[in-house]
Amino acid sequence: MPLDREARRTLVAETLALESRLDRVKPFALLMPALPAAAVSPTAAAAIDRHLAEGRVRLRAMVRKDLAWLRGVGALGSSAERAQRRFSLLKLRFNSELSQFDIFSDALTQRSEAENGVWLSGLDAAADDALRLPGAIDRPPPVVVYLDRGHGAAIRRVRTRLPGGGENPVALIRIPRERMVGSGIASSLVHEVGHQGAELLGLLGSLRSELGAVRRRYRDLEARLAWTLWQRWISEVVSDFWSVAKLGVAATQGLMGVVSLPRVFVFRVSPQDPHPVPWIRVKLNIAAGQALFPDPQWSALDRLWESFYPLESVPTPTRRLLRTLEATLPRFVELLADHRPSSLRGRALRHVFPLPERQPWRLRRRFTAWQRDPRQMRLAPPTLVFAVLGQARQDRRLDPREETRLVARMLDHWALDRTYPSTRPQQTPCACAGPPALSAAA
Repeated sequence: MPLDREARRTLVAETLALESRLDRVKPFALLMPALPAAAVSPTAAAAIDRHLAEGRVRLRAMVRKDLAWLRGVGALGSSAERAQRRFSLLKLRFNSELSQFDIFSDALTQRSEAENGVWLSGLDAAADDALRLPGAIDRPPPVVVYLDRGHGAAIRRVRTRLPGGGENPVALIRIPRERMVGSGIASSLVHEVGHQGAELLGLLGSLRSELGAVRRRYRDLEARLAWTLWQRWISEVVSDFWSVAKLGVAATQGLMGVVSLPRVFVFRVSPQDPHPVPWIRVKLNIAAGQALFPDPQWSALDRLWESFYPLESVPTPTRRLLRTLEATLPRFVELLADHRPSSLRGRALRHVFPLPERQPWRLRRRFTAWQRDPRQMRLAPPTLVFAVLGQARQDRRLDPREETRLVARMLDHWALDRTYPSTRPQQTPCACAGPPALSAAA
């Protein structure tokens, strides 16, 4: 059917309506009512608004091109069906651009929530610290943390494709609300940061290649299957390794809290799942901790985990697979720690993390010093604070309720420190009125 006058008027009106809706999409800097301490970093805010502004420019050009076609000679002799098809494609593109706006809006709107907004800003600071590796990642991309329902955390990495096209301008990390308790939140946060770090360093490709070479050396089918699974799970494994290397035993505590589920889930083997079987995942976390931070606490955690989830009642095939995987842990952890990707210019992965200052004996000594002078805690980087508090909790020197209180105070402090970076920690106008005091566990 030819494109008659009525059809053309209808499509012009609908296209103009899209343009008027586009006019209502304003920069977040004009919309978000968050406190200064709750706001995302200026770098992140600028990157998000710049990305969305560029999308609006492209979309407006498409709208005007379509209007010019409808009003000009291009539409003469065209059919109503073709004109409607052009409009439908334009509308799909329009909706895709709006969905990108909503992705960031959901994250930024939470910054206006009482307490949560400021804590999210503090978590932004912690994520930035978790992503930095001197000499390897000195200028990390901006990170924005937000809360959502659900069991697990997740990340939308920087420069990954967004719905409708275009690259994500910031790393978006989703944290479950139920994780906002004590230092356990750090485990989930730094694990997700590890996904971004692995991408920046190009770890996954080189590790998969190295694991494939190891797998091919085995003729035993069970051993080959074990290394095949490690190769398949390497993305999640590297992120867990990143978390342990930054947080010490606090990472293992947090992971155990996440995967402490009914037995059917803890022992479920799903080759399609990118996550390791939860039972062996905790075992791997413990093995990594023992390799990086030797201490008797890791053996105690291993016995505790096996007491919670003994293998005796697990079906024989699953039990044999898990024991085979467990037997590979020492070599696998050594391979991870000593991996030398080209991005590190000859250095092993273990050498770019702050392992000396995260040794358990040093964390214990630091906690004792902080008990004498709590102001020292405000001078430490966020991941070190989480590591010290996690170690103190593991040693039963810190009550979980006190830990939660301290973490909340420190999140406030980090948020304010990001807002007023020129202000020294002891002078920060913190609403908590003075440094948080540390007390021993009851």
